[in-house]
Amino acid sequence: MLRPAEDADAEAVAAIWYAGWGDGHLGNVPDELVAIRTKESFWERAPQRIGDTTVAVVGDEVAGFVMVVNDEVEQVYVSGEHRGSGVAGILIGEAERQVEAAGYDAAWLAVATGNARARRFYERSGWIDEGPFDYPASVETGTLAVPCHRYVKPV
Repeated sequence: MLRPAEDADAEAVAAIWYAGWGDGHLGNVPDELVAIRTKESFWERAPQRIGDTTVAVVGDEVAGFVMVVNDEVEQVYVSGEHRGSGVAGILIGEAERQVEAAGYDAAWLAVATGNARARRFYERSGWIDEGPFDYPASVETGTLAVPCHRYVKPV
């Protein structure tokens, strides 16, 4: 089941985000970004992002989430226990639906260049790799350029 995230979901979102971020980013992003993406930082950021978040619930637990802002699919994460279950496909489909409902013709997202697992998933889901670019990750001092690939999908 998909639903808008609620304040009570922040803990589960933070835990999934932290674990998944490490899987896809450690060794694939600048050390400066790794240093500030501490466990605590995910617990600080998750409550601030509830309004942008849709959760997938399996049974009585949050199995994954997606964050969409305008035409950008900013975050897509599934808990380790639910990977391979189809939750990611449902979440990315919901993100595409939200982008279209907001009046955009295409959705886009950034994937760390070395995150091969995520890149394969997006390509299997019909997303087009438009090539490398530097994603401006928000950090306390401004932004940090993170080597990524920009993926686009018409909606």
